[in-house]
Amino acid sequence: MREIRTVNVTRYVTPLREGGSMPAIAEADDQFLYVLKFRGAGQGRKALIAELIGGEIARAIGLKVPEIVFANLDTAFGRTEPDEEIQDLLKASVGLNLALHYLSGSITFDPTVTFVDAKLASTIVWLDCLLLNVDRTCRNTNMLLWYKELWLIDHGAALYFHHSWQNWMEKAVQPFAQAKDHVLLPWAAELEAVDKEIRKVLTDEVIHAIVNLLPEVWLEGDAPFASSQEHKQAYIQFLTSRIANSEIFVKAANDARATLI
Repeated sequence: MREIRTVNVTRYVTPLREGGSMPAIAEADDQFLYVLKFRGAGQGRKALIAELIGGEIARAIGLKVPEIVFANLDTAFGRTEPDEEIQDLLKASVGLNLALHYLSGSITFDPTVTFVDAKLASTIVWLDCLLLNVDRTCRNTNMLLWYKELWLIDHGAALYFHHSWQNWMEKAVQPFAQAKDHVLLPWAAELEAVDKEIRKVLTDEVIHAIVNLLPEVWLEGDAPFASSQEHKQAYIQFLTSRIANSEIFVKAANDARATLI
């Protein structure tokens, strides 16, 4: 499993107001531009956790995801920001945030214009069923075309059960009802085939390694667990159980697809 780099944010460039949590384009001390996601935003650290887990699982199964980095925000950063709302967000986000490499020149994926082959579509649908990702619909595809390749962005709405942790082990073995709204479901004709392939890749060891990337500071104080290790173990248990029972969500997605075609 790759290591996650840490950068220091040096310049706030512009807000991305179409995002519900008001992410921003920012420059870091490595001179690259990033889409910066703030721990002080509405969904807070939970969205960053979902972003990291979802993005790195996607990368592990061969999908294209911009590089994810940890992004440090200094206490002095943003003091000169004239927008009061943005200044409050920056103050609330001092410390470790998350950022994705900015794909300059990319365009939003449009399913009416761009063809996606059955295997790629099936792999992405499978991923989003695993992650309970409600945010890959025609209204908001959260995919970009960059140099004629399809890139996945924004997994912050995934793993939504972790906002309360209520009945989370039951959810691990439930189908994903929102699969019926997935933008790529009509083309996902190879779900059973990719299920077999992905399960060989997403071993328990891979899931452990991805979850263990989570910074301790994102896990403190807002979950029903006695320690950050117990907190991490819950994510591991959810994901490994869901993968072991993937035939449940694969069948449900296939049934939903049958009603569309």
